[in-house]
Amino acid sequence: MSEDGSTAVAAPVKSDDETSDTSTAELLTRLSDQTSRLVRGELQLAQAELTVKVKHIGLGAGMFGAAGLMAVFGLATLITAAILALALVLPAWLSALVVMALLFIIAAVLALVGKKQVKQGSPPKPERTMASVKQDVQAVKESQRHANE
Repeated sequence: MSEDGSTAVAAPVKSDDETSDTSTAELLTRLSDQTSRLVRGELQLAQAELTVKVKHIGLGAGMFGAAGLMAVFGLATLITAAILALALVLPAWLSALVVMALLFIIAAVLALVGKKQVKQGSPPKPERTMASVKQDVQAVKESQRHANE
């Protein structure tokens, strides 16, 4: 037993050349094995973590899709309610035509506003930035020309 109470295990005695050669080779082999095991373990952990995250993302995307579908059904029900409410005052066929005309007018306004927005964004290139860069390049060329004179 040693002074701290632990027992020491004696290592086999080898010559200096044999100890340094064998231990270096053995250490390098162990290092290589442990490194490859560590890398494989980390890759397995990353794969497992990504699998769980992708499942959550897929589930969330599916729920967003279902929510959008439910919103469309809700909107259709609201439109039906508007038709039924108008049917209290007008014949049912006429109230359906009035709501349909109103929906087409809303769709036309949205299409025109959307077209205007797309036109303002086209072509999708940073024209002001490109002009500014051209000015910068021109200024650099002129300063080089003056420096060379």
